[in-house]
Amino acid sequence: MVDITPELVRTLVAEQFPEWHDLPVRPVARQGWDNRTFRLGDELVVRLPSAEGYVAAVAKEDQYLPRLAEHLPLAVPTPVATGQPATDYPFPWSVRRWLPGVTVEEATDIDRPRLARDLGTFLVALRHAPTRPGPAAGAHSHYRGCHPSVYGHEVEQALERFGDAVDAASCRRVWAEAVRSAWSDTPAWCHGDIAVGNLLTTDGALSAVIDFGGCCVGDPACDLVMAWTYFTAEERAAFREAVGLSADTWRRARGWALWKELVTMPKPSGSSSETHVLTGVLADPVAG
Repeated sequence: MVDITPELVRTLVAEQFPEWHDLPVRPVARQGWDNRTFRLGDELVVRLPSAEGYVAAVAKEDQYLPRLAEHLPLAVPTPVATGQPATDYPFPWSVRRWLPGVTVEEATDIDRPRLARDLGTFLVALRHAPTRPGPAAGAHSHYRGCHPSVYGHEVEQALERFGDAVDAASCRRVWAEAVRSAWSDTPAWCHGDIAVGNLLTTDGALSAVIDFGGCCVGDPACDLVMAWTYFTAEERAAFREAVGLSADTWRRARGWALWKELVTMPKPSGSSSETHVLTGVLADPVAG
């Protein structure tokens, strides 16, 4: 992991984009795992991959975001420039337009039913955006957009690790339902990481979607995980209606949600707060 500091960013900007050398650099409050992000003045943002595994996203976003933006109802990041590897930083990096807003993760004034509908509308538009040329799902998207069975071994390993701490029989039943079908329509654009930290709100409403590093063309089931990880039952119903996908797609989406919770959840100690999202995945099939 590269140590990415404001001083490093100032040096990279001054060396490669001297026209911005006098703009202040400051880290954003919420940092992701894949990238480190810094404000550059008031209108720009610098994003630097934190490790080699995330480098492919730089060129991919630079190439496809401008094309996707033309077909989407919400703002997405606008590439401005691409930085090159340097002595103190070995990867390409990017400069984007700053998008104002508060993430869903941090916002306190969200109209949640409206968010469910607006996010569904965004995903419909993304799904119908032209896919040629577009990157087929694979390693560059961390296999988002592929069939969920690609992570079957991790599901089984997690269930073995948790033992009696989770309802393994129910988990395996959900997983079996998820892998029983496949996307039979034309491959569609997927964001790859629709999550509370990648959705921006303004005045309580969804205003932008960020971090397309996992975007790809494939099965859009992976983009529905927030149905379980964030929305209530009523909001899930509104989200499902707005998205307009088949019951089989929702079953695969539920499998993605189960995988995500199993591989990120610490071993439960018996506290209901630790297992509540997993319990929601098991209790609420959505797909019917």
